[in-house]
Amino acid sequence: MTTFIDKIKLKYHTLSSGHKKVGKYVLDQPQEVAMKSASQLGKVIGVSETTVIRFCYALEYSGYSELQIEVRKYLIFHKSSLHYYQAVNSEDSSQSNFFVKSMQRDQDYIHAVIEQINEEDLYRIARRIYDSNNILVAGVRTSFALANWLSFTLNIVKGNSHLIQPGVDDINYLLSNLDNQSVFIGITFHRYSSMTLDLAELAKKQGAYVIGITDSVLSPLNEFSDIILPINLSTSASATSTIDTGPAVLSLINAIVGGVAIIDKEEFKHRREEYEKFNPGQFLI
Repeated sequence: MTTFIDKIKLKYHTLSSGHKKVGKYVLDQPQEVAMKSASQLGKVIGVSETTVIRFCYALEYSGYSELQIEVRKYLIFHKSSLHYYQAVNSEDSSQSNFFVKSMQRDQDYIHAVIEQINEEDLYRIARRIYDSNNILVAGVRTSFALANWLSFTLNIVKGNSHLIQPGVDDINYLLSNLDNQSVFIGITFHRYSSMTLDLAELAKKQGAYVIGITDSVLSPLNEFSDIILPINLSTSASATSTIDTGPAVLSLINAIVGGVAIIDKEEFKHRREEYEKFNPGQFLI
């Protein structure tokens, strides 16, 4: 069943600026939509009641009341992403070839990302990273492992990449070294990390080129990003957990790093040889 979330994301680019304001508010504050009239909602958003109603028509609802009913049902029955992750795996566990089916699902998600990405954006991102003198990568909770892998691999092919680790790093120092030749890469998904958003905002103020990896063009990370890669794996048929998103995001990250590596193949070959030559056996367990 197609939800109001699916409809807004699907039609967002075709909406007027006023309707986009309403759509973003509906996604960010569904509780308010469930409680307020169209007139009250318009006043909070800063648009007219007519704009709110026409927004509903644009999504093919009969009016505001139909949208409001759907939002209320969503709030009653909505489950966390962990719930969906558990539900899908529980369903698969009763079938044969559980591990194969799980990996095939990851494969399907990667194909879904391939359909969504703009290859020109990936070339632009790879070039910007290659030309930068300083790269900061940020991601917490479920995004931390992805951010760590991105920073690690960029250091191998490019260098000058640093993963921000709150509680370990002097974040003020790292941000103060950013300039218009720097790149900041923020990774965050639904239930967006306020820390990642704050870091992106500060990096933007320092003049850094901000790349956002997130789940939608409506993500709050979009506000501070020069370019975003929206990875939306939820469909009208099923909900997708943030955990399920991981393999597809990792595949996209590897593609970006590969794009950076091929800009100057000789330099990458030299860096790889130097990296492999160094074998600090005393640090290995």
